[in-house]
Amino acid sequence: MIKFYYSTAPNPMKVALCLEEMGLAYEPIPVDTRKGEQHKPGYLSINPNAKVPSIVDGDTTMFDSNAIVLYLAEKTGKFLPKNRGETLSWLMFVASGIGPFTGQYVHFKNYAPEKIAYAMNRYEFEALRHWGIVDARLAKHKYMVGDTYTIVDMALWGWARLVPNILGDQAAKFGNVKRLADEISARPAAQKAVAIKDRHAFKTDMDDEAKRSMFPGNYVRT
Repeated sequence: MIKFYYSTAPNPMKVALCLEEMGLAYEPIPVDTRKGEQHKPGYLSINPNAKVPSIVDGDTTMFDSNAIVLYLAEKTGKFLPKNRGETLSWLMFVASGIGPFTGQYVHFKNYAPEKIAYAMNRYEFEALRHWGIVDARLAKHKYMVGDTYTIVDMALWGWARLVPNILGDQAAKFGNVKRLADEISARPAAQKAVAIKDRHAFKTDMDDEAKRSMFPGNYVRT
């Protein structure tokens, strides 16, 4: 059985969706990042980068969400389209563009102790630019890699389902993203993935402990 180390953040949720879609047996193991559990030695032995998600599948240990979904697709032979070039290109686009720029936009908008105009403008522009590329792609194709639902759509869904909360009124610009996110969210596997949040009472307060744990470069951990 696969051990799945998770929280309810966008990147773990894409792996939860993938596990459910592929019908893989897994043991969900919560890692409460606002309590600093990602920094404990036991977890660092699995993921030295102190992030979630991670999986342990027998002798195989994996971290980074997009690497995990690719590994699971190759393991099962499911949700991998024939066009490997397009698949890898868009999967890495989600990994290197959508996730980082959207995440940094959220950070500087909601969590930075100082409202730095340059940082907020840069990450807002890049987040909107990246989602615009996705929306344009989905205007021409039902899914990210043509007419077939794949791991690229699963990887994107982790963030896409939160676009209304992240971008606010500007989310209305991305109707094709909403279409895909809504379609995936209605799938039984997605509903099971979302329900994983009910298995553990994660800390929700963004207090000093949470800030020290999640942003150790800016807040000294004790």
